[in-house]
Amino acid sequence: MSKTVLIGSQWGDEGKGKIIDVLTANADWVVRYQGGNNAGHTVEIGDQKYVLHLTPSGILRESCKCVIGNGLVVDLVGLVSELTALVERGIKLDGRLFISDRAHIVLQYHKEIDGAKEGNLEEGKKIGTTKRGIGPAYIDKADRTGLRMGDILEADFFDMVKENATIKNAILVDMGAQPLDIDELLGQVKEATDYLRPFICDTIPLLHEAVQNDDEILFEGAQGVMLDVDFGSYPFVTSSNTGAGGAPSGSGVPPNAIDRVVGIVKAYTTRVGEGPFPTELHDDMGAHIAQVGHEFGATTGRPRRCGWFDGVVAHYAAMVGGINEWALMKLDVLDDVETIKVCVAYEVDGERITSVPASIRKLERCKPIYEDFKGWNTPTTECTTWEELPEQAQKYVEYLEKLTGVKVSILSVGPKRSSTLLLDR
Repeated sequence: MSKTVLIGSQWGDEGKGKIIDVLTANADWVVRYQGGNNAGHTVEIGDQKYVLHLTPSGILRESCKCVIGNGLVVDLVGLVSELTALVERGIKLDGRLFISDRAHIVLQYHKEIDGAKEGNLEEGKKIGTTKRGIGPAYIDKADRTGLRMGDILEADFFDMVKENATIKNAILVDMGAQPLDIDELLGQVKEATDYLRPFICDTIPLLHEAVQNDDEILFEGAQGVMLDVDFGSYPFVTSSNTGAGGAPSGSGVPPNAIDRVVGIVKAYTTRVGEGPFPTELHDDMGAHIAQVGHEFGATTGRPRRCGWFDGVVAHYAAMVGGINEWALMKLDVLDDVETIKVCVAYEVDGERITSVPASIRKLERCKPIYEDFKGWNTPTTECTTWEELPEQAQKYVEYLEKLTGVKVSILSVGPKRSSTLLLDR
């Protein structure tokens, strides 16, 4: 049985929710290991659509147990809203959902500080945060002043919340923002903690036992490698390690237990928010891809910026993520594109480079070097096998494999579970 990490390999929004859902058909456990409700994983089952932010996507499979790992920052109110909506739709949680007592908590003051900080930045320096309080919660974690889910089980938890909220109110006032009503905050927190308390436990022994039992475990990443706090387009990144390396530290499962890394990558590239994007299209083709691909953020609703496939980014993600195989998404969006461009390298300051530079200023100066690829101009949405794909579509997939050095094992030609080809070539 495998211990698989599934990660985004671009700037997030690659379609992780769908592939996690496909892979959970055989999974015993699904584990979220980083990020917070700034993630948005969309899963379509029949005519039903689910958008999950904190809950592992395996919750939609009755056979799966799900863990919200220690590496997450958990919005109490947001999680309760998400879980109650799932229960209303007939999803069972008892005995299936486990929340790490080591996961840190996001409270309203984190969101207010997040918004105030972003609002005080000059144009061109804004990060494009979702304002969900993710960064400030991770700051508290690193500063060793954060509250953890296990603290909810302590008798003096609300005293701790009140103390922290008083300190954060002073910071908000200093930032020119309105302070919070602490009594109102405590009321919201009490309602949320009453709901969540039964799910909180030490998840490390649970997962260790699952490893010892050789259970199938799927580690669900959020965002993408280019948003990783260390390896992404810093500072236009999230506040956690989004790659495969984040899975052991964010779950408590030892690194040597993981034997497979699947990278999710679109057949083109998108990005939400601020920051450099070398292959971004500002023309009718970019608008066409956005329209056909329904490119709007699952969390924010913001339109995604669209561009051609960036082979430099994909190869870089494979290097730092140790990716064994690709899940290639949204091939069907390119079905009616006459000529498809693929970025094979960058030109910057008169030099050709094939890796992503650390300097954000250098990345902003990078110009894509393209190779043209003839499109297939035939619908792929009804294809169920590799052999049914148009020959040019097959050649495009093989071209991306050669460019990135990673084979495609999963190919998506539509949003539903059934629109997924498992390749064995």
